[in-house]
Order: sequence, then C-alpha cells, then structure tokens
Amino acid sequence: MKVFGLRLGIFLGIWLLLIMVDSEFISYHILICAVALSLFFFLTFKRSVMLLYMLLLLVVFIGAILYTDGILYSIVLLWFLLWDSLHRISIRMYYVLTAIILLGILMIMWIQETYQIGLLISTIAIAISGYFVLKEIHQKEYYRKIYHELLNEYRKLKRMNITLENNARMEERTKIARDMHDTVGHRLTALIMRLELLSMEHPSISLDTLKELASESLEDTRQAVKTLQLDESEGIASVIHLIRKLEAESHITVQFTMKKGVLNVPLSNDKSVILYRIIQEAITNAMRHANSREVNVILSKSADGALTFEISNAIFESKQFELGFGLRNMKERVVEVNGTLNAYKLEKRFIVSGRIPV
Repeated sequence: MKVFGLRLGIFLGIWLLLIMVDSEFISYHILICAVALSLFFFLTFKRSVMLLYMLLLLVVFIGAILYTDGILYSIVLLWFLLWDSLHRISIRMYYVLTAIILLGILMIMWIQETYQIGLLISTIAIAISGYFVLKEIHQKEYYRKIYHELLNEYRKLKRMNITLENNARMEERTKIARDMHDTVGHRLTALIMRLELLSMEHPSISLDTLKELASESLEDTRQAVKTLQLDESEGIASVIHLIRKLEAESHITVQFTMKKGVLNVPLSNDKSVILYRIIQEAITNAMRHANSREVNVILSKSADGALTFEISNAIFESKQFELGFGLRNMKERVVEVNGTLNAYKLEKRFIVSGRIPV
C-alpha cells in the first residue's frame, strides 16, 4: 500500500500541476482528473491492466487536446504512465503502449500546432530506457521462476531422501531386532531351560539366583527388540525431526535455536506431540495470515526443568488480532498438562510462547 500511495501521489501531483499551469477549463479538467484517478485506483486489482492503461492514455489525450494550451505536463503524465506500467505488462504490450504514446504526442502537437522536438526526443529516450528496465525485470522474473522450480525439485528430493533414510534405518533396526531375537533370545531361553533341568537333577544345589539373572536378561532382550521395532522416538529430537520434515514440505524456513540442556529434557511422547502441534500451528498461521516465509523457534529449559518455547514471525500488514480455533485448541491441550501458552502481537512480529512441564 505504501508503494501505491507513492505512485498515486506522483500521479495526482502531475495532474494538479497540469491543471494549475496548462488548463484552460479548470472545472472540466478537475472532472477528467477524477476519472483518471478512478481508473488508476482500479490498477490495484491487477485485472485488465492493459485496458486500464489505454483508457488512462485516452483520458490524458482528451484533456490535452480539448482543455489545455500547453503540452508539457500532459507529456509528463504520459511518461509517468509508461514507466508505471513496467512492472505490470509484457514486453509486447510495452511496444503497443509506446507506439500509442508517440502517436498521441504527435497528434497533440499537430492539433495545437506546436512542434517541440526536444519533448519528442525525450519521449523516445524514456521509452528506450524503459524497454531496458522492463527487459531486466522480466529476466529477473524468469530467474525467480527457475529458482522456485529448482527449489521445489530440491524439496521433493529432500523428502525422498528423508523417506529413504527412514526406510533404511527401519530395515537396519528390524534386522538387528530379528538377530537379537533369533540368537540372544533363543540362547537365553535355552539357558533358562537348562538351569531348570539342573535344578531338578540336583535339588540340593540352589540355582535360583542364576535363573533370576537369566530371566531378567531375557526380559531386557525382549524390551530391546520391541524398542528397535518401534517406528517413533520420543523427546525433543523427534520434534526437531518432524519440524524439519514440515519445513522440507513447505515453502518456509524454520530458524531453530536450542538453548543448553534442551536435548536432555525428558519429554514424554504425548507432550512431544503437543509441542510439535503448537509449532506446526504457528508455522501454518505465519504462512496463511502473515505471508511470512521465515519462522524463528526458540526452545529452552527453565530453572525448574520445564521446557519453554517461543515461536515468532514477521508481520507485514497490521491486522486486528483474534485468537483462532487452532491456537485456542493448542492452549487447551497445553493447560491439560499443566502448561501455559500465550499468543500476542507486537508492532512488527507475532509471537507464540509458553512452557510445558516435564
């Protein structure tokens, strides 16, 4: 809006100079200026842009031919419209617009019988410089498009790489679990059976301690096998892994800051899910409502051992803040585990912070 306000101010300023200096019928010229401002305002909708610029040129031509005794500020208006169109039209449309302006200036000079070669040469020079600027703009747009296409391919490859790594890790864990079950587990079972037979054959010898140790070892082995077969982990590491996966799948950068001792916080699986959902909701809000492409996440450990978090993103437009359904739901889930969650807006940043006890 600031850029549009500047463009509108320049456009209005040139019109006022035209009315005060060159106009012969001020009241008619004010009406034409109002029409031109209305058309200029419609440019913000980015629809039928070329048609709007041609209508603006027509308005300027009518004012210059019918209601002025000079052509300087009318031509300055045409220069402004030509340069204002650079970010909004194609190179082909720029050729058309330039041709219309040159023909219009020649027609105005012919009707008013005032041939100012300097203004005509200046118009041609401005048109040529505008062409090079427009070419540079389109080249940058082309490179930006290529960049985003490559970025999308990179994210796809990254997701594929993460999936392959997870599959390879699970295959390795399954192989280790199977080997432990087939070798160590079977041998411990055979050892326990052998100790039972020995205790029956030699009742005078106490083998209870050995049998207890063997049974505990077998139980530990079974627990280790179950753990290796699980496809999920607990704690901060699992949350970081999920957020990095979310970052790879979306067009957003997550800046992680982890204070000392955070990775050692014994966060349960339920609380890890809550923390992940909070960060996920904050990232989604940043993309949807603030059009932000970068989110800062700070995780730290409080003096009483609780996990504290702060998720913030930049705000580019000032909007009235209301706590949405997603954040209200997250707040209720945090309160259920005796934690806190606060969401508030500063002048240029939106922040979600809180703590989760462990």
